[in-house]
Amino acid sequence: MKELTLITKVAVVVGMLAMVWITPAVAGSCPTDMKEIDETLAKGTRLKAADLDKIKQWRAEGEKLHKAGKHKQAVDTLEKAKVKLGI
Repeated sequence: MKELTLITKVAVVVGMLAMVWITPAVAGSCPTDMKEIDETLAKGTRLKAADLDKIKQWRAEGEKLHKAGKHKQAVDTLEKAKVKLGI
C-alpha cells in the first residue's frame, strides 16, 4: 500500500506540472489567433455580411473569454472564426 501511495503522489505532481506548463501555452495562443483573424479581416474577404458578423462576434467573444481567463473556451471560439475565414 505504501508504494501505491507514492505512485499516486508522483502522478498528482506530474499532472499538476503538466497543467502549469500547458495553461500558458493555451493562453498565449489567444492573442495570436485574434491577430490572425484581424489581419485576415483587414485584407478583405468575399464572405457574406451575415458570415462576417458571426466571425466578428466569435472574435469579440474569444477576446472576452481570454480576458476572463477562460483560455480553452477562448481558443475554441476563436477557432470557429478562423475556420469560417479559411485560416
